[in-house]
Amino acid sequence: MGRSAGMFEPLKGGGAAVTLDEIEISILRSLAVQLLELIGPGEPEAAADADPLAALFADGPSEPPSDPALARLFPDAYGGPGPVDQGVDPEELAARSAEFRRFTENDLRTRKREDALAVVRSLDGLTPADGGATVLELTGELPLRWLGALNDLRLTIAARLNITEDDESAALLGLPDDDPRKPMVMAYLWLGGLQESLIETL
Repeated sequence: MGRSAGMFEPLKGGGAAVTLDEIEISILRSLAVQLLELIGPGEPEAAADADPLAALFADGPSEPPSDPALARLFPDAYGGPGPVDQGVDPEELAARSAEFRRFTENDLRTRKREDALAVVRSLDGLTPADGGATVLELTGELPLRWLGALNDLRLTIAARLNITEDDESAALLGLPDDDPRKPMVMAYLWLGGLQESLIETL
């Protein structure tokens, strides 16, 4: 059965498959590892006799990240331009955001870290023939893990490129080949195609 190169297709019985060559595998793995480094290490393993309830309510950070990429991955919960926030005191919104972040960011970081790790482990399990391509099959929870990681990778690259809307990425595609941003733009667009095709299979 022929597959479209670089695009996910549904698997019989559920899941998704994509054909990747060695370069694509290397790029995806490198990006996922960089994402893991950006997110940072997890909390140290709790001792066996630690109180699980206390761990559940452990405080996370209350301030938004200063790195623009991390700020995209972990945005403020309140204070956006939506109608709910109109007429609310900005200081109160900041306090609400800080409180929400304190109780949710650690869990969100853990989930994003697990998604990126799932990508690295999936790719490490592949053995492409010399110079050839191989098929990666994702089943169970892996398609959703990959979807989360692909989204996080695109958000991170978009922050680095100052892309706020998808139509801006189309304009960036016209950059000259010697522009230092060009490889990152191409990666951003390629990840978008992967993400879209994976959504369609699900």
